[in-house]
Amino acid sequence: MKKNILAYFLLTIALLFSVNSFAVKPKTMHVTATAYNSVRAQTNSSPSIAAWGDRLKPGMKAIAVSRDLLEKGLERGVKVKISGLPGEYVVLDKMHYRWRNKIDIYMGQDIRAAKRWGRKKVTLTVL
Repeated sequence: MKKNILAYFLLTIALLFSVNSFAVKPKTMHVTATAYNSVRAQTNSSPSIAAWGDRLKPGMKAIAVSRDLLEKGLERGVKVKISGLPGEYVVLDKMHYRWRNKIDIYMGQDIRAAKRWGRKKVTLTVL
């Protein structure tokens, strides 16, 4: 009887440790963040259309990501939290090939807000 209880106890502890080792932890990344607007001077002749064809509208919480971050799992539609900003943002746009380890936060047509944001080092948490 004692052997059965001890075996059951050891099995329970082993299972608890193995379950914890498989727990999914949020993925974090340290990136440089700038901001952009849907104005022709910053994009092209269709400033409200993102690279994947999504229509961007002021008030949306969207980001563009550098192409290297696509390979790290920040694909279209992925939701993230950005340190220093409230809420969740969605990857809806991608940046030119020349950028590395960078995101652009969409700020509608509020150019002043984008300039105030400037360039910052932030931590992204993939949700």
